[in-house]
Amino acid sequence: MRIALIIVIHLLGFSSNCIAQKTGRMDTDRPDQTESPSITRKGYLQAEIGFNNEKYNSERIWVHPTALWKIGISTGFEFRLIAESSTIDNGMQSITGLSPIQLGGKIAICEENGLIPKTSLIFHTGIPALSTKNFSTPQLAPNFRFTMQHTLTKNLGIGYNIGGEWNGEGGAPEWIYTLAPGMNIGKRWYAYAEIFGSIRPNQTPLHGIDGGIAYYFTDDIKIDLSGGKGLNGESITNYIAIGLSFRFKMLKN
Repeated sequence: MRIALIIVIHLLGFSSNCIAQKTGRMDTDRPDQTESPSITRKGYLQAEIGFNNEKYNSERIWVHPTALWKIGISTGFEFRLIAESSTIDNGMQSITGLSPIQLGGKIAICEENGLIPKTSLIFHTGIPALSTKNFSTPQLAPNFRFTMQHTLTKNLGIGYNIGGEWNGEGGAPEWIYTLAPGMNIGKRWYAYAEIFGSIRPNQTPLHGIDGGIAYYFTDDIKIDLSGGKGLNGESITNYIAIGLSFRFKMLKN
């Protein structure tokens, strides 16, 4: 724990020297599985809210909603809170509840420089006490990922993540990956395609593909639509999602 704290403090100090926040339209972590390395602007609250319809073989999950709340604390750090309520229906019974709320942050590591991608570290911990009993876990459920992004042209880029997730049930983590090329279309539209998956201990790896579009009403308001499917038997069968993202300055100068 002491070593981890030293690393976080070092990254915060390093990122404050190498990261310059940009003006212009907001970057979001949705709708794809690939999280963005961009930090929420200092003093701003940013919300990313989505509704999903997911199918896993004979089981269907309605997520209503998943909500990511972010606050820009400094030019190199944002506070993050994730809350997700859902209904699981297997055809015989359905249950509705709140998954453990996740608290965490995003630390900027470095800006893009030649072959070095723009990079940040995201971390959360799911807290069992902050959930409904039917969706609780016996242990804390931490996760982390390194988020990276390369600019290919003025309107084309590629993002990719690697990381690990613990499910709160004990045991080894799942190791996750994502890869998502994206394109700006005009001044307001954005589109992407993606491959993602996870490697699980002593189980079949999971792989999937998805794609989607987004439209910016302004630099601070965006809607999105996305969908995807699994590539092997144990992966998600298919899903579709819609979302709304917005930001505003919390305190005026």
